[in-house]
Amino acid sequence: MAEVSVESFCTQAAGVLQIVGYVLTVFKIAIPLLIIAYGIFDLGKVVTTGKDDDMKKQIKVLLYRVIAGVVIFFIPTIVMLIFGWVNEYKKTADPNGNDDFKVCRECVLHPWAKDCKDNIKG
Repeated sequence: MAEVSVESFCTQAAGVLQIVGYVLTVFKIAIPLLIIAYGIFDLGKVVTTGKDDDMKKQIKVLLYRVIAGVVIFFIPTIVMLIFGWVNEYKKTADPNGNDDFKVCRECVLHPWAKDCKDNIKG
């Protein structure tokens, strides 16, 4: 079993992080589309029945779905922002250290980026 160094973890895990990045990208596209589709379907169903109480209930459900979609959409960015702050703190404590976190950030947020693809060990 290969030993994983903390200083080069992101470089060593770039392939896995790239897959995670592609999955997150698919989620960022699919979740808003699903929210729109379900919203159109549910509100269309309520409009055809013509009940005001059901309309208010479905609008409330749609609002919750939109909020959940926005939260899910921004979770990776918020997590990477927090890790970036930790990385900046680490760099101030050890200015001669490497910037391995850049690979993590690029592979998760931009899996197609050159910085990510250059660090994947074939």
